Amino acid sequence: MNTEENLLFNISSPEDLRKLPPADLVRISDELRKYIIDAVSNNPGHLGASLGVVELTVALHYVFNTPYDKIIWDVGHQAYGHKILTGRRDKFSTNRKYKGISGFPKMSESEYDAFGTGHSSTSISAALGMAVAAKSNGEKRQIVAVIGDGAMTAGEAFEGLNNAGISKSDLIVILNDNQMAIDPNVGALKEYLLDITTSKTYNRFKDKVWNMLGKVGKFGPDARTLAAQLQAGFKSTILDKSNLFEGMNFRYFGPIDGHDVLHMVDVLGDLKRIPGPKLLHCLTVKGKGFKQAEENQITFHAPGKFDKKTGELLKTSNGDPPPFHEIFGNTLLELARNNEKIVGITPAMPTGCSMCIMMKEMPDRVFDVGIAEQHAVTFSAGLAAMGKIPFCNIYSSFIQRAYDQVIHDVAIQKLHVIFCIDRGGLVGSDGATHHGFFDLAFMRAIPNMVVSAPMDGIELRNLMYTAQLDKNSFPFSIRYSRGSSMTKDWERPFEEIEIGKARLLSEGKDIAVLSIGYPGNNVASVVKKLEKESIGITHWDMRFAAPLDKDALDSVFRKFKKIITVEDGVLKGGFGSSVIEFMCDNGYSAEVKRLGIHDYFVEQGTPDELYAECGFDASGIEKAIREVLNKDGGDKEQSDAVPRSGRA
Repeated sequence: MNTEENLLFNISSPEDLRKLPPADLVRISDELRKYIIDAVSNNPGHLGASLGVVELTVALHYVFNTPYDKIIWDVGHQAYGHKILTGRRDKFSTNRKYKGISGFPKMSESEYDAFGTGHSSTSISAALGMAVAAKSNGEKRQIVAVIGDGAMTAGEAFEGLNNAGISKSDLIVILNDNQMAIDPNVGALKEYLLDITTSKTYNRFKDKVWNMLGKVGKFGPDARTLAAQLQAGFKSTILDKSNLFEGMNFRYFGPIDGHDVLHMVDVLGDLKRIPGPKLLHCLTVKGKGFKQAEENQITFHAPGKFDKKTGELLKTSNGDPPPFHEIFGNTLLELARNNEKIVGITPAMPTGCSMCIMMKEMPDRVFDVGIAEQHAVTFSAGLAAMGKIPFCNIYSSFIQRAYDQVIHDVAIQKLHVIFCIDRGGLVGSDGATHHGFFDLAFMRAIPNMVVSAPMDGIELRNLMYTAQLDKNSFPFSIRYSRGSSMTKDWERPFEEIEIGKARLLSEGKDIAVLSIGYPGNNVASVVKKLEKESIGITHWDMRFAAPLDKDALDSVFRKFKKIITVEDGVLKGGFGSSVIEFMCDNGYSAEVKRLGIHDYFVEQGTPDELYAECGFDASGIEKAIREVLNKDGGDKEQSDAVPRSGRA
């Protein structure tokens, strides 16, 4: 890209953008789109959503006095253009990289990031809070929430709309309507918006009213208000139903072309002068301006590396073991073929979690409920109450949003809901908002809940098989990582796993290491390495954080006085804590060193970089073992050791 001929390289802040004549905004939009494509083709990230809001991004920063005026991006992966225009163009090559800039808006990163938005559907609530505060402080700030990529389907968005409609606060909600989340949008709201966007009568009338508004505006605010009232009066008649948003006391404008940057500037300029809550409905195309992204919107949501000229995806691995989610998807279909009671539930992630595999063959038994995790859990509970066996697949960082429903609607009632918690542990470049390291701790705190974590793909299959058996008709959670399943030959016959039973992977006399889930693979590699130095390690893959294998733990505490626990979860209240609780409750005494995630929010990076930072990659585990053993020259079997008190 020739920086001398490129207007974008003269823009270091929105203030520079606002110095340009409106005629240059089309060129700026084109340059910004090309810059995003260039950057993301080499440094993988979220492509389609940001391409779809290029013109909207330019118009917003041109019209509004940011950062004094506040723009909240929801969901945050729409915000690449925003970041580039707000002083982070030269740092954008570090986007989502270790120690680089975040892939989502982040308040501590820039004053232009008005609110952190890694998860969806929070913008309206946050924007309303800011608008109320600004009014209370006597400030004339404009507060804008840009909500899109399916985020309007979530409950919190409607809670925010409901509250904002009675507030009389100056608030603009921009609905970026591209008919997509990561997968295509689903639900009644999608159909309602489609009715609006495809009503030829309404759109012809709307165009005439927009023209009239422009003309009568010259005759003063009273005439303009009258024209707007005429438009509002005709909407419900033409659309054969009252406008949903106006029913919530929002003044509704649109739909308009979200790729016409000059028209967007005019409309946003008009909305600035209208008091109260307003909603602007913008029609955009996800992946706009890159043919392959427009034609294959699911793949190019976050495509990885690709050829920016041909759109060809650049694969870096061949013949590697499949990721856990692919084994989940294929196993679910296999189980469903043999058990007609099995159904699948996902909150807008059928492709990401691979439930699309079952959906293709059994569309009537898979339910995509939209971005609505709370609903997904209680919907699953209702299915279970009627004898179905729901596999409810929710990413770890998203199931946090449905914790009350997991407790109240599933666990208390002991319903047979199987939670498949994808993306457990450190997920990599999405960073702090998307890491899934709290679930082991918060799920094991719930009575009646089985909490399990497979070390590899075979264990995942067998846990899924075990969970759906009729004799195990109680809440059951299986959490697994985003990465490799470590298993090429995963298509093996199912084997039932005894609930609460660990498996002994190696025996040694020097130290015991207890792991749960994926990090057990790092432990196993260290065991093999240290065997060559005659360091003997007893390694238990515990498999269950609840219930714990008390027989295995009795054996460990009787034999060893030095024990290490390893988990890809938060240490506070996690698996290692449960081992210490067992030790204290049963009167044992030992030195227990816990490896896991300490008391801070881990930022973005590759999984390997983050495992190393947190100290439970292979090197960190080896270092911990050597440090523990070197304290007194190693451990010895304590075959005659007994607990100080009886078992609890």
